Parts: sequence; structure tokens; C-alpha cells
Amino acid sequence: MADTLSLTELGSLTANEALNKGIKPKQVWEAMCRAQDVPVERWLGVDIEPKQS
Repeated sequence: MADTLSLTELGSLTANEALNKGIKPKQVWEAMCRAQDVPVERWLGVDIEPKQS
């Protein structure tokens, strides 16, 4: 996806192209999430409780 998804809000660059141009990773990640309609609460994944040993 990082090589194929065109991010219109980043000038139609792919994620890899944007990162190579110096765009901050957080900005690229958030653009990818918006492009894929990921709900904001899932942008960092689901919190998983650590297993007790």
C-alpha cells in the first residue's frame, strides 16, 4: 500500500514518495488513514491489554 496508494492530500504522492520527500511520518500516516476511511479512534490500532504471566 505504501508504494501504490496515491494520497491526494499530499499532492498525489504515495506514502513512500512522501516520506522520501521529507514529509513527517505522522502526517503521512494520518493521510493514509483518512484515504482509507479509518475511524480516528483506530489510527493507532486497538489497545490490547498485556498478558499476565
